[in-house]
Amino acid sequence: MKADIHPNYRPVVFIDAATGKKFLSASTVETDTTVEFDGQEYPSLRMDITSDSHPFYTGKQKFTQADGAVDKFNKKFADFGFKNK
Repeated sequence: MKADIHPNYRPVVFIDAATGKKFLSASTVETDTTVEFDGQEYPSLRMDITSDSHPFYTGKQKFTQADGAVDKFNKKFADFGFKNK
């Protein structure tokens, strides 16, 4: 990264609003709030969704639409001898 092109580049604590999990990362985000993290005070930003609460990362995705697509495929190509297993 080039020096002095990102103003206010510093450590920031990102807080997941759903789970309360805190992540420390470097950012240029502007924020007025602070929080204590590992014994130090950092600027903080509350996020609606992070990897701690997003269904893709938690494994709680719903695959109902994909299951419907498989059934549709099987019905469409059943007469041709194709079947998706």
